[in-house]
Amino acid sequence: MAKRLFFILTLFFTVLVFQAQASTVAVVPAEPSLSMIQHVEHWYKENMNYFTITFLMACESSILPVPSEMVIPPAVYVAMNPGSEMTIFLIIVFGTIGALIGASFNYFMSLWLGRIVIYKFADSKAGRILMLSSEKIRKSEKFFNDHGKTSTFIGRLIPVVRHLISIPAGLAKMNYFSFLLYTTLGAGLWNCILALMGYYAHDNQAMINQYSHEISYVFVAIGFVLLGALVYKMRKKKS
Repeated sequence: MAKRLFFILTLFFTVLVFQAQASTVAVVPAEPSLSMIQHVEHWYKENMNYFTITFLMACESSILPVPSEMVIPPAVYVAMNPGSEMTIFLIIVFGTIGALIGASFNYFMSLWLGRIVIYKFADSKAGRILMLSSEKIRKSEKFFNDHGKTSTFIGRLIPVVRHLISIPAGLAKMNYFSFLLYTTLGAGLWNCILALMGYYAHDNQAMINQYSHEISYVFVAIGFVLLGALVYKMRKKKS
């Protein structure tokens, strides 16, 4: 699971690189001296706003595999630059609102569809594309049963469980207002932690810029290694 999560992060990073390069070519003359990380930073400056943050965090808290680590920290990093119209406080607020939207989607989806449909969908082709499985749902449900209502708070701080914990809450027909309260507290705390990551990254901006080319090469190399490992694993399963 750690490999899959890291692969998602690397893939997300790579997509932003190409988008950033495309927008850079369309808007300003190409700057070959810029590293990929600097291109990504440029993309965030051009595209990141409160609506984008809310939307991406809503996706992250639903069944879509969008890593929150690639939303809040970079947004805070950009917000700390001179002239930015965003503030750290509002980034956390809108990020939490987005998390509530996504978590509520999972909650009501599970409440209305029921356990049988949810488990079947998790093991379907569409579910596998979204990196779901009945085993993951089962683990999240066990975590919910073991910790009760507070699981929707604690679960927001645990990788993998974080975006699935709303499903067993819906299956158990947890009181929606209690669900909202614990989800808000958990998502708010997690977003504060992510904001601190962005804050400390900006404090080391000079070092990041100095070694941005080297860091970019490391990301690309890791991405190719993980992609190769996943392709090998898939071919091995078919054979």
